[in-house]
Amino acid sequence: MRRVLACLALLLLLAGCTSEPPAPPDDGPSEQPRWQPKPGLTWQWQLSGRLDPTVDVPVYDIDGFDQPASAVADLHRRGRKVICYLSTGAWEEFRPDAAKFPKSVLGRGNGWKGERWLDIRRTDVLEPLMARRIDMCREKGFDAVEPDNMDGYRNRTGFPLTAADQLRYNRLIARLAHERGLAVGLKNDLDQIPQLVRDFDFAVNEQCAEYSECGKLVPFIKAGKAVFHVEYELPVGRFCPEARKLKLSSMLKKYELGVWRKPCS
Repeated sequence: MRRVLACLALLLLLAGCTSEPPAPPDDGPSEQPRWQPKPGLTWQWQLSGRLDPTVDVPVYDIDGFDQPASAVADLHRRGRKVICYLSTGAWEEFRPDAAKFPKSVLGRGNGWKGERWLDIRRTDVLEPLMARRIDMCREKGFDAVEPDNMDGYRNRTGFPLTAADQLRYNRLIARLAHERGLAVGLKNDLDQIPQLVRDFDFAVNEQCAEYSECGKLVPFIKAGKAVFHVEYELPVGRFCPEARKLKLSSMLKKYELGVWRKPCS
């Protein structure tokens, strides 16, 4: 009996030595909070020409296709946050994925050479295409996305787009960016700001002062979200006083959006 007990003890000891330790608790993947730009940040918006990374501002907005990951990394080393410019509401014939858009989703020209409005109702076609574009932004290391041409429903697109179509599509783009950990800005589309301010992390606007519309951007400021704003036609003395009062991040640019800028200091 004593021998049996000894053997059992030996077997239990060997089992304890060979069993695997308990697995650590699975807390799931760690997620970094996405960038939340606050009102008043100065910025540079450069979509053409050789990129100048030396402008002393905390935020850069550059072309997602044209600029490589190395340019984004260089701006990060300089302490900048970097926004990825994409056209999500219009087709551009000069982009490398242009052939992937079927003709059925291409509408009228949007006023820029080689560009046509998209049928944003066709999310079955556009969602995977836009997801791949936003994947590109993430893979290059961008902090945020600026999706352009987000107000097709107010233009002659060739499609009977409604305000509801636009809200649905804009929220889709915001969701795609957020799922990838990127902040996302609402480009123009002023009339839908009350419905969309909660879905977007900041706003980007062109010429609200020229058209006396800057007050429509106040919901973003009240929500603690930056409004990155440019004018092209007005001198800074005409729009900067109101911009400072509203806490917009405003500057004067030329239409080609090169290096030159004149900020509201």
